[in-house]
Order: sequence, then C-alpha cells, then structure tokens
Amino acid sequence: MYICRMKKVFVLSLVLIIALSLDVDAQCAMCKAVAESDLEGGGESAKGLNDGILYLMAFPYLLIGTVGFFFYRHKKGLSS
Repeated sequence: MYICRMKKVFVLSLVLIIALSLDVDAQCAMCKAVAESDLEGGGESAKGLNDGILYLMAFPYLLIGTVGFFFYRHKKGLSS
C-alpha cells in the first residue's frame, strides 16, 4: 500500500516538474550562429526557431509517455 502511494507521488511530481519547467534555448551550433546574426540585425526569427525546435522535441516524449501509459494499464489489468 505504501509503495503504491509512493509511486503515485513520484509520477505526480514528475508530471508537475515537466509541466512547470522553464523555457530553454535549445539550438544546434549552426542554428545558433544564424540566430545570433539575425538578432544582431534586429530580426525576430531566432525566437521562432527556438519555439520550433522545442515543438519538435516534445512529440517523441509524448509518444513514449502514451505507449508507456497503455503498457502500464495492460500489465496491471486495468484495460476496459
């Protein structure tokens, strides 16, 4: 019973940490050079580039999480 509660607290904590995480600037070296030169010229495309990278990075985690959730439900026998 206690272990089950601890698992729920761990999963909830993990979800909250991921959901409330701060924005990060994730760029490869070439993208970073282009974005920096654009910012020096007064452009706004660097922010869009960061947003695009983060958008593309999120979907593998969502896919793995969804597969893991259904695997967990199947192993526990909770499927309808």
